[in-house]
Amino acid sequence: MPTITLSNTIKLFFILAFLFTALPRTTLADDEIAKVVFHADFADPKRFSAMLQNIFNMSTTYENEMMEYDIRIVFLSKGIRFVTRDNLKGTPFEADKEFVKQREDFFKRLASLQDMRGIKLELCTITQELIGLDKSTLIPGVKLVTSGVVQIVKLQSQGFAYLKVE
Repeated sequence: MPTITLSNTIKLFFILAFLFTALPRTTLADDEIAKVVFHADFADPKRFSAMLQNIFNMSTTYENEMMEYDIRIVFLSKGIRFVTRDNLKGTPFEADKEFVKQREDFFKRLASLQDMRGIKLELCTITQELIGLDKSTLIPGVKLVTSGVVQIVKLQSQGFAYLKVE
């Protein structure tokens, strides 16, 4: 196993710094906004955590490059568990122990992305009504949309790039 030394760490830092400054930056026309929609229809906490990290990294990159952006997460199906404090007992989306342990951390990360980065959270009303979920159990800032999949299609027709973390 290679040994990590201060010297190796410094070398790596300078290599990464060089690559960052030498590589071309993502650019859009002056009047364009980077638009991305993330599709969250899964229940896996590790996958959700990876998606949040991707969104943070993406928004950081756009901000560092002084680019305007509009990033949205559309939640539907099993993804509903990430935007409610309800355990969804008796539904196909019931919260398991692994998720419950991480839920508050996810809520804090989502709140930070909303407050600091302007990320928008949208939830499928069809999913919400199908399981009879009270709107008052949703975390702050979640906007209900009629259909999650229709919302994704609408956003794509408006020029949003589609991303789904696997």
